[in-house]
Amino acid sequence: MDWRDRFHHPVVQFPAWASTDPERLVFVSNEGGSTQLWTARLDGGERRPVTDQRVGVEEFVLSPDGSAAAWWSDDSGDGNGAWVATDLSDGRTTPLLTGLGAGWSEGLAWCGETVALALTDGDAYRLYVGSAGGVAHLMHESTKPFGLGREWETTAGGLSTDGALLCLRHSDAGDMLHFGLRVLDVSSGDARAELVDEGLSVRVAAWSPVVGDQRLALIHERDGIDRPAVWQPLVGGRREYPSDLPGEIDVADWYPDAQSLLVKHWHDGRSQLYRLDLETGHYELVCDPAGYVSAAGVRPDGQVWLRAESGQRAPEVRDVSGVVMLSAPGEAPRGAGYRSLRFEGPTGEPTHMMVAAPEGPGPFPTVMLVHGGPEWADPDEYDAWASTLVDHGVVVAKVNYRGSTGFGVAWRSSIHDGNIGFPEVADVVAGMGYLIDLGVADPQRCVIEGWSWGGYIAMLAIGLHPTGFVAAIGGIPVCDSVMTHEDCSPSQQAYDRAIMGGSPREVPERYAERSPSTYLDAVQTPTLIIAGEHDTACPIRQVRYYAEELVSRGQAVQLHIYDAGHHANSVDEKIAQAELRLEFLQRHGVVQATG
Repeated sequence: MDWRDRFHHPVVQFPAWASTDPERLVFVSNEGGSTQLWTARLDGGERRPVTDQRVGVEEFVLSPDGSAAAWWSDDSGDGNGAWVATDLSDGRTTPLLTGLGAGWSEGLAWCGETVALALTDGDAYRLYVGSAGGVAHLMHESTKPFGLGREWETTAGGLSTDGALLCLRHSDAGDMLHFGLRVLDVSSGDARAELVDEGLSVRVAAWSPVVGDQRLALIHERDGIDRPAVWQPLVGGRREYPSDLPGEIDVADWYPDAQSLLVKHWHDGRSQLYRLDLETGHYELVCDPAGYVSAAGVRPDGQVWLRAESGQRAPEVRDVSGVVMLSAPGEAPRGAGYRSLRFEGPTGEPTHMMVAAPEGPGPFPTVMLVHGGPEWADPDEYDAWASTLVDHGVVVAKVNYRGSTGFGVAWRSSIHDGNIGFPEVADVVAGMGYLIDLGVADPQRCVIEGWSWGGYIAMLAIGLHPTGFVAAIGGIPVCDSVMTHEDCSPSQQAYDRAIMGGSPREVPERYAERSPSTYLDAVQTPTLIIAGEHDTACPIRQVRYYAEELVSRGQAVQLHIYDAGHHANSVDEKIAQAELRLEFLQRHGVVQATG
């Protein structure tokens, strides 16, 4: 098998369907060579692309009747764009709401003919409401960050099923790390209810699917770890659902009768699905796929679908009995399996790590592969690059450092108040030391690689530990904290202010202390940097500056810039980046061949 086969095998995301036409599926896939919106029918209809966007499409919302799909249109990849809608029968694409300028999306909801969307342009955050295809009407505006529905999941928790109520996540009583919720009346724009857990965050999951039932499923942090709750905003009732399960519990969907919730339990890299009875509070196991569930939902007939994968198995959309409902064309090559383990971290706390290793005795060359976010965690997932490294005789280790999700509020928030960078680096270095002590990792051939926040950690690590790594790879990294703040998107700037406790002007010493560029003089590690020309999360100016400064100091640095934003959605570009990384690692004695 050629290692490129894993990259060529298409990635299919979890689909959306309309309750009135559940046979039609709409989903994101890269089976045409780049990440685009696709549609298919379960009853044997054609499978075809809906979009052909140059930099790809990642976000969409299906219309309530399933006849159209709204998607985020962004020509350069910088995130500054607009919502448009494509008719799935004739392919015609038009603005979802008219009269709006470009901006950064903060959420979208579509119920009946009513569309609600939130945008920011850097000056303010604005909520607009209108009829699909009609004129946008401003409903709410603030200089403080807010968004519609659930953060990171465009379709969830915006408009109630009857279209009468709308839920905003807002930072009026905190910041972007501590959102509260506000429910507005769609017809008047008046606030009807408010929910704030002081010093904590509360997140919307989804409205009840029953028309007239205006209950809202939530995820709260009052127990020190994510747990579900149901809120009745118009009457003020709230019920929480505790559990002895060891990991975090997220809400995936409501069951159609609104008597139960489908919830995802995540612990040490692996997932399970449970049915939560809202009357009794009982959690009943629905599916344990022996891997990771990235998404799940309940069909109109009550059948549960999930998108499941593991290090060895490529993701597939299947039902709980294992019958595949939606998959990519062709057979996916087998990937590398992971071992889930814990080690004693720098603070004495048990720290989680996923490890994939070649067969045979060690020690092996090792890549410490650092996840982004930081509010994310490495699960037991199918990773074409990690499997490629294992194919070439390299151990891959993924540490879920302090700041990661899945391990409770205290673990995630330990990097707040400006304490970024140092804890994550310390945890990754400790994980590497643990593998060296076990005889798994070769101390002379350890590499650090990370993407986005992980790229920031990699670049900071080679300044703090100049002799700790034989090579480093920084993908879409933060290299200079102040330049990044100056050039990034409005929401990213707000996030910086929240996690750092202020802007660079207000707390300059914090930004300087935790910036990789502060430690340029210490760097000795050969470095490969890969970055997007139009990225507004980790902007290109500060990447170029860092690379140029390394060159001026006589350090070995290679810079690859691709013509897109934060994500490279082209399969060819992903393979080109993998080839660059293999060649780089071969040059520095980490892998023996790049065939």
